[in-house]
Amino acid sequence: MNNIASIAIKLFGGDEPCRCGGAHEICLHCEQCRVSEPDSVYDPALGIAAVIDATVLKATANSQEVIDLCQIANRYQTASVCINSHFIPLIKAALDGVKSCTVINFPLGSGSASAIASETEAVLDLGVDEVDMVQNLSALFSNDQESALASILAASRQCMKRGALLKVILETCYLSDTQIITSCLLAKKAGAHFVKTSTGFGTGGATTEHIALMRKVVGPKLGVKASGGIKTRESALAMLSAGANRIGASSVTALL
Repeated sequence: MNNIASIAIKLFGGDEPCRCGGAHEICLHCEQCRVSEPDSVYDPALGIAAVIDATVLKATANSQEVIDLCQIANRYQTASVCINSHFIPLIKAALDGVKSCTVINFPLGSGSASAIASETEAVLDLGVDEVDMVQNLSALFSNDQESALASILAASRQCMKRGALLKVILETCYLSDTQIITSCLLAKKAGAHFVKTSTGFGTGGATTEHIALMRKVVGPKLGVKASGGIKTRESALAMLSAGANRIGASSVTALL
């Protein structure tokens, strides 16, 4: 595996030591330093429900399915309900003590920074609590890390200003280990709160190996979300053991 610290130095330069525990070792001078914040790791005492993003993102989703999911989320007090932005007003009215979450630059990860900024502003204006954005895969695969970083910044700066939580979807099924490391570093540098494995629309979902690598890169201060193909309690527990502290799942009751 490529050395995480050497990739960080190549991307950002510098030799100031990292204080937040990431395996990048050097300080990234992140948009938002989180060294003084609590660790973002799974606490088994909370139980699984508290870290589930109950999710329905399929193209055929309808209002009744979303309402049904909100009722399940309310019953078990999941972390959030994650839906396409059309349904934000619906879930804001239906949820009780559960956060609202939506997706942007989804699912292809091919929007421009300006488009991502506009979409972020639009969903925040609707009052959403959490935003899951697909990183700029087009820029990443073009070795244009500057544009990849700018795309995340377009969302993270608005989320920080408005008090919303940002998760960056890497879409790990398409990435090499080096690209996963690079993507985690860019997300952390840009001030994201979480890195996330998958959209659920790619060629594969979360794996424990990718979760462990992502956790190693970002350290304890950023969250790691496992999503895609997690349909049983056993698979959810495996992801949490590997380093995840949030689970995206449509089969909520199966996990519980």
